[in-house]
Amino acid sequence: MLIKFFYTLRAAKLPVSVREFLSLLEGLEKGVIGSEGAASLDDFYFLARTTLIKDETQFDKFDRAFAAYFKGVELLSDFSQELPLEWLRQHLQLELSDEQKAAIEKMGWNELMETLKKRFEEQKERHEGGNKWIGTGGTSPFGHSGYNPQGIRIGGAGKNKSAVKVWEQRAYKDYDDQLELGTRNIKVALRRLRRFAREGSDLELDLGDTISKTAANAGMLDIRMVPERHNKVKVLLLMDVGGTMDEHVHRVEELFSAAKTEFKHLEFFYFHNCVYDFVWKNNRRRFAEKTPTWDLIRKYNRDYKLIFVGDATMSPYEILQPGGSVEYNNEEPGAEWLQRLTHAFPKYAWINPEPQGVWQYRQSVSLIQNLMQQRMFPLSLQGLEGAMRLLSQ
Repeated sequence: MLIKFFYTLRAAKLPVSVREFLSLLEGLEKGVIGSEGAASLDDFYFLARTTLIKDETQFDKFDRAFAAYFKGVELLSDFSQELPLEWLRQHLQLELSDEQKAAIEKMGWNELMETLKKRFEEQKERHEGGNKWIGTGGTSPFGHSGYNPQGIRIGGAGKNKSAVKVWEQRAYKDYDDQLELGTRNIKVALRRLRRFAREGSDLELDLGDTISKTAANAGMLDIRMVPERHNKVKVLLLMDVGGTMDEHVHRVEELFSAAKTEFKHLEFFYFHNCVYDFVWKNNRRRFAEKTPTWDLIRKYNRDYKLIFVGDATMSPYEILQPGGSVEYNNEEPGAEWLQRLTHAFPKYAWINPEPQGVWQYRQSVSLIQNLMQQRMFPLSLQGLEGAMRLLSQ
């Protein structure tokens, strides 16, 4: 079984060696995890990741390969477990007509937060359905798996993309910058943003000057070298991650991988939904290793090209309201930070992986477009070429 697991990891293009695999087997044989054969699948996951994966940027790829191979193993190993409630709920999920959805009155921001506070004080038990309590299904503005145009999602997965706050701790994944591109189109589009200069030591043959000097020297070879040509363009890349961006991971990874290849001077950071007072480099440590947004403005010069990548799909509160972030109470609205960044870096653009046809139906996209002075482009060949052409002006 584990030999097939090893080949699954290799098929996922993870750099797993035979020696590391033998270390995993040795750990199992010596009882590193569990006692008397009682190790769980979670125990095995952490042991396998520790022995086989040496680079944190590969964790997400390992997670996907692990889940693909062991899907269903944990459930089948214990027939006494109850069926997952989600299986039983799927056919019971509430479906509302357009008229019913329109009839649900939206709360204002202050009323929404005050009402949530009261619910926490009053509610004493779990609840499903209905339009008042914190629970699942129904039309209450608090909970998940139901419908409310502007509520607070507490647990569960986002479905309608309209929550104004999310009450849960989520683990985001770093984008993989080693992804092999299926096409060179993205790289070709990014090459429109080029400004070459020769720098560094003399490493490259200057063929024209060598021929000229050799001829002038009566045929005696006179080799001339020059520094390599490098793209002098400097790029500051800010990428939205998590939530609705999970649908676009593959395409953003393609863009990220191409950017790492094409731009020697590339700085990148992550944000979620909208930029606020801090960004981060590592999604697994995003609350422990923050970078103040002010530091970006102070550290990087105005000649950096600023590129945002995000679907701009969120509650309008997240852009316009102090405390509007779905993860914490930000003191200033996202709009203020976006304006500061675009003022600090005059050459900027926003790349949106969402289909351009849906932009007009999302209020948050329109707000971001206005803040970007309409410099929003789709994540397509034509869109990237348009963005690079704008940035190169």
